[in-house]
Amino acid sequence: MRPLRPVLLMLAAAIGIATPALARDLRVMSVNVRVPVDADGANRWEARRDLFAATVARADPDVIGTQELHQRQGDDILRRLPRYNWFGRDRRGGHADEHMGIFYRRDRLTLIDQGDFWLSDTPAVPGSVSWSHPYPRMVTWGRFRDAQGRRFVLLDTHFPYRAGDEDARAKAAALIMTRIEPIAGGDPVILTGDFNTGPDSETHRVLTQGLTDARLSTERPSGPAATFHNFTGTPDRRIDWILVRGFSVDAFTTDTAHDGQRYPSDHFPIITDLSRNAPTRQGVTPSVTAIGGAVR
Repeated sequence: MRPLRPVLLMLAAAIGIATPALARDLRVMSVNVRVPVDADGANRWEARRDLFAATVARADPDVIGTQELHQRQGDDILRRLPRYNWFGRDRRGGHADEHMGIFYRRDRLTLIDQGDFWLSDTPAVPGSVSWSHPYPRMVTWGRFRDAQGRRFVLLDTHFPYRAGDEDARAKAAALIMTRIEPIAGGDPVILTGDFNTGPDSETHRVLTQGLTDARLSTERPSGPAATFHNFTGTPDRRIDWILVRGFSVDAFTTDTAHDGQRYPSDHFPIITDLSRNAPTRQGVTPSVTAIGGAVR
């Protein structure tokens, strides 16, 4: 492996440094990690995991919704970013497949509840599939409390990918909208995900009936609108979104950091800074514990 470039060394150095939170209520990142299927080349997981972790360290998010995360990738990230925890089970209900893993800074946020459901006609059945798409699709969610005792809920998902799956994506969006109130109640809500469709879709319309697209709420978003680039650096679709309720959006960035031909992922990470604009209920006693760096 060739030596890290100076810019990457600076990013990597940030991993071991406690970066102070800026003047913000909450910084949220969403990123499709890409499963570790590439056996060779500059963008196999083992070649890009340091860059991935350095990109997260530089962005300094409080909470991250990931997609296509395998457990070994999550554990690799924690070894490089020890101030984070992560939790979630995979789309088949175990830990051998893709997770919608949620990472959070345990020195800034307390996880007080968590759960998941499947995007199907039987949402409580792990691994269930409906609506004629080939793979299980799911939502992982967590309820958090910050240092001021304010709560919010983050939901993270990954929608079906084929062009012909728009009806399934719209049904998944509608299901999520029916589940938000039972899960979050009056708490502020964040939905992160790879939605595999554009903002001109029925899927986006369904979700934005009750949630706000963070990028569209910012006068001067930074970076390209499109996020999927397939390790080329030239994105062609805006399929990664952060949607919110109960927050004002202060900033939005699409992070295009890379090291030559090496990228953190085949999707650009997206990052938003949020301020609360609605009262929240105060926190409750934590009901989950972290074991081995990951909440199970």
